[in-house]
Amino acid sequence: MADPKGFLTTGREVARSRPVEERVRDFKEVHVPGSLLPIISQQASRCMDCGIPFCHNGCPLGNLIPEWNDYAYREDWQAAGERLHATNNFPEFTGRLCPAPCESACVLGINQPPVTIKNVEVSIIDKAWESGTVLPQAPERLSGKTVAVIGSGPAGLAAAQQLTRAGHTVAVYERADRVGGLLRYGIPEFKMEKRHINRRIEQMRAEGTKFRTGVEIGRDMPADALRRRYDAVVVAAGATTARDLPVPGRELNGIHQAMEYLPLSNKVQEGDYVSPPITAEGKHVVVIGGGDTGADCVGTAHRQGAASVTQLEIMPRPGEERNPNQPWPTFPMLYKVTSAHEEGGERVYSVSTTHFEGDEKGDVQWLHLAEVEFKDGKPARKPGTERKIPAQLVTLAMGFTGTDQENGLVSQFGLELDARGNIARDDHYETNVPGVFVAGDAGRGQSLIVWAIAEGRSAARGVDRFLTGASTLHAPIRPTDRSLTV
Repeated sequence: MADPKGFLTTGREVARSRPVEERVRDFKEVHVPGSLLPIISQQASRCMDCGIPFCHNGCPLGNLIPEWNDYAYREDWQAAGERLHATNNFPEFTGRLCPAPCESACVLGINQPPVTIKNVEVSIIDKAWESGTVLPQAPERLSGKTVAVIGSGPAGLAAAQQLTRAGHTVAVYERADRVGGLLRYGIPEFKMEKRHINRRIEQMRAEGTKFRTGVEIGRDMPADALRRRYDAVVVAAGATTARDLPVPGRELNGIHQAMEYLPLSNKVQEGDYVSPPITAEGKHVVVIGGGDTGADCVGTAHRQGAASVTQLEIMPRPGEERNPNQPWPTFPMLYKVTSAHEEGGERVYSVSTTHFEGDEKGDVQWLHLAEVEFKDGKPARKPGTERKIPAQLVTLAMGFTGTDQENGLVSQFGLELDARGNIARDDHYETNVPGVFVAGDAGRGQSLIVWAIAEGRSAARGVDRFLTGASTLHAPIRPTDRSLTV
């Protein structure tokens, strides 16, 4: 432990955000650049280096948190970066996007504000990039084996990088026009600027990973052709089938899935459009779904100049303190205010959409809703609570139900599904088809970025073992591991 009294003498501080009136005028990251470095050493000193570091268990990657906290306290940034990369391929992604289950499991958090683990993490990696110590790690020798990775989200990228560094020849297939999956087109720029993805892709290219964009396996290339060309395949295609809302009026113009709306805004930032084909400008916007994707829609609508933004959630508002059934060190469901919510709008809980109402042109104008209460775990509408709110743009952000099965990927490979509709796999991440593995949301279901990277690393170990008979690659989790977190 660097400072045995750090947690007693130093209070919790987090990164400062740019003023709301400034940041809603652009899509740059909300945090003040460089605001962490002056405080991060003292924040790292709050880590108690516990005899049993529960933060390890809270993190699916098993990050060596007390170790790099100690190095950050001592301002030994190179050593901190090395310990960070020992378990995480992309800490600049998780440091910006992960909800930090490690902090929920922090021992200090039992009766005090936990260590700012996430802020320390992103400070270490940003410092590493600035100092030029993040370098390509090309393999010393090639194995002669080839691997195809389907999908370039965090799971696919982590698997690809691990397998490339193990000496295999790896090609990543991405159906979009750019690499990054939902990191590229699902996460708004104000949460993570895409330059962070771009420089990781350049690092991976320098290591030997190949990227094939604009190729959808199952449509543009049949699965059997891929299997003939490669010794192993990793399916990391995500869980992209969005949950719909089949109520009267759903067919009206102006009602879109979140992943129809958000990517167009990101394409503006990439220079593909001057203005997005679907925009919130001047409109009353309703976001259905109270999760992170819904918050992304809220923040995007603010920046596009929405007249108003309302976010609906069928569940009751979470509490601000842990429920007794979610004790430390589990990841609790708490009421949280994201940067998007700080910027305005209204959040309405315990309501359900009954139908949409449009005008003579077929454009949505109103959303009708009713309050709900839960009986035997199921929502029931409360009579007499019906009302309508203006809605000229509606985004559906209600989660995802599984991997896309319309493009033929699942059927052409002959992959079996589990009871939840995800691609089934064994403890080595191998599917029922020998040599075909699955990682990330495609096998786990919709989850967190930190789980995706952990699964990508674990699947890479399974592939390496399949190709060579053994593996020394780090594998943090098994598919059956539900941990103490989400």
